[in-house]
Amino acid sequence: MEKFGKSQSVTRREDLRFLTGEGRYVDDIAPEGALRAVFVRSPVAHGQITGLDVSDAAAADGVRAVLTAADLEAAGMDISMRGMVAKNRDGSRAAAPVRPMLAKDRLRFVGEPVAIIVADTVQQARDAAERVVLDYDELPASLDYAPGGPLIHPEAPDNRAFDWATGDEAATEAAIQSAAKVVTLEVEDNRIIVNSMEPRGCFAEWDGTRLHFAFNGQGVWNMKRDLSKAMALAPEQIRVTNPDVGGGFGMKAMGYPEYFAVAQAARALGRPVHWMAERTESMLSDNAGRDLVSVADLAFDAGNKLIAYRVRTRCNLGAYNSENGQMIQAALFAKVLTGTYDVQTVWLNVEGYYTNTTQVDAYRGAGRPEAIYLLERCMDRAARELGVDPWELRRINFIAKDAFPYVSATGETYDVGDFGMVLDAAGQEADLAGFPARKAASEAAGKLRGMGLCYYIESILGDPSETAKVVFNEDGTASIYVGTQSNGQGHETVYAQFLSDQTGIPVDRITVIQGDSDLIATGGGTGGSRSVTTQNTATLATATRMIEAFSAYWAEKEGFDPADVQFDDERFRKDGSNLAPTMLELADMARADGRTDLLVHEARTTLDARSYPNGAHVAEVEIDPETGVTSVDRYTVVDDFGNLINPLLAEGQVHGGVAQGIGQALSERVVYDADGQLLTASFMDYAMPRAADCPWIGFSTRAVPSTGNPMGMKGCGEAGTVGALAAVANAVQDALWSRGVTRVDMPLTPMRVWDMLNQSDIAAE
Repeated sequence: MEKFGKSQSVTRREDLRFLTGEGRYVDDIAPEGALRAVFVRSPVAHGQITGLDVSDAAAADGVRAVLTAADLEAAGMDISMRGMVAKNRDGSRAAAPVRPMLAKDRLRFVGEPVAIIVADTVQQARDAAERVVLDYDELPASLDYAPGGPLIHPEAPDNRAFDWATGDEAATEAAIQSAAKVVTLEVEDNRIIVNSMEPRGCFAEWDGTRLHFAFNGQGVWNMKRDLSKAMALAPEQIRVTNPDVGGGFGMKAMGYPEYFAVAQAARALGRPVHWMAERTESMLSDNAGRDLVSVADLAFDAGNKLIAYRVRTRCNLGAYNSENGQMIQAALFAKVLTGTYDVQTVWLNVEGYYTNTTQVDAYRGAGRPEAIYLLERCMDRAARELGVDPWELRRINFIAKDAFPYVSATGETYDVGDFGMVLDAAGQEADLAGFPARKAASEAAGKLRGMGLCYYIESILGDPSETAKVVFNEDGTASIYVGTQSNGQGHETVYAQFLSDQTGIPVDRITVIQGDSDLIATGGGTGGSRSVTTQNTATLATATRMIEAFSAYWAEKEGFDPADVQFDDERFRKDGSNLAPTMLELADMARADGRTDLLVHEARTTLDARSYPNGAHVAEVEIDPETGVTSVDRYTVVDDFGNLINPLLAEGQVHGGVAQGIGQALSERVVYDADGQLLTASFMDYAMPRAADCPWIGFSTRAVPSTGNPMGMKGCGEAGTVGALAAVANAVQDALWSRGVTRVDMPLTPMRVWDMLNQSDIAAE
């Protein structure tokens, strides 16, 4: 039996229902006759609440309830939201302000929920919201992620949320002082809005003793735990489900205030309550991404070998602690700082600051995309200052193939890799040799052309444990119960495909069941590119148990020695016998024999180590200096994802990630005014990437199988974005360097590029 999938490119089975309008999203499955919820939100970034009168709203037509923070507390709820807290570099506990589910006493960002209105219709609830009288004394807003400014939380002097460091500061300083050359670069990483296709939404039902809460999240178990704590309900009193989910991207991995308010409204009224966010509402209240500025120092010896790397980062956390945690924010950054490079000493200092803005999800706020973007921008700059080809500088500093397993300066153990091989392949696929001719052709047309390289590495994160359960049904089909949650990645296809590969059960007779805490006892949800690797490891273990159990059963039934039974991925066989039953056939036999123990199989596994997908992204841009318009003309990706279950799905993930990266690099940016009002709160103002912004993306893989799991997989969910940010930005820098522009920061909009060119021309005069 092979220990990994057959790597067939299979089209997604779930797409048929998605593309024909048969998807089952929150809006599609809300109970008929459910009451509708609307939230009253803070109109200012910072204010002291002096009065909140909801009596007129409560008396409005169709209104069934209006709840405030006081009402939630009166019902016995714990209204404090979960937020992880770091330790400062001096060992003290970092700031831990309470985030209430509905604003209490203070308003701390525009869009913070203040009250929930529940009515027979959405329009009635909206009309009633206009009758809520919210009185407040407006306070100065703080938007700068640096010490000082108007105080947001008494628990956080200077608005500093945490001051965290890792690495060897003294050794790094000594190496920098002794270096032949030190390259320093400040890099900004712009805030972005996730903008999943389906906005956040939920509904709740209360039958008098038990709560059913459905929401479009990235797993059900954290939400179940949080609801249990908040509502003082025993876990068995709560069922949480995820239906089809139209995009998550980390933003939907955590709980939000609206969910708890909707659940309590359903309990208080004894009626189903349904809420769906509008797009602007989501832009105001969803956790955002990125939003940090870093200063990096790279120290090189005389042979252009990187000997030390020092980073000082300031990041914006928004108004409250993220559920995913400040420590995760800093630790993710540290893990991949130098994953591809053989550097001896590193020091990283990350400071987080509170501002009067929506939360920045720490999972995305300073994690892998940010760390790789910073490092690869710096390597590109170093190549220019050292007078070295940027591709050659990376080769000089790569961890050698024969040096694995390799312990990085930040303590991460990388199991395998062949970075030079992957980079060479990227050069061939991108036609590196033909770039000078393409550049000359652009110049002849009055355009600027640049090429940008990014070599990235990821550390697959999240819960290393997962469970898989397979049940044989009476109708001759099988169901696999999984602990992850698809947000559009194609899990139904890849999980069924993998189980079919291992057991011979036809894929069209396998149903994937996910996102139901009543049916699945535990699970790690989706995030950090963990899903396929962790889930299929558990499935492989379950399949092994199934084969062993059915081999023993058939041997006993036919009088064979169990050791003589073989399974060839499709049928059970024994030399000398013309019988060759399939697993489904043996399941039918077992049912007829009353062997119900053979109809359910389950295994839980824990990965011993992480896996480390890596690869090279090569972008070519063409810039019109008269308008500043930047076009991504060519884009090539060569990835090492280890062994793939379904290459077609992996390519789709990369394409989507690259599009996201191009969007941030060229157009996306969250903008607030001086009073903390969001100026980019609609698609009229927030520039998402469009089809015309994305070229054809060349994609291929060169597998160096991981040793961290039995299938040799490495994960691929976020790889496209991780590589695209730096590749596109470096390409723009390459195009503008000859015109005297020595620093570019995202987003590289036409106005910004045009202005940089003109400022450079003025400086040259």
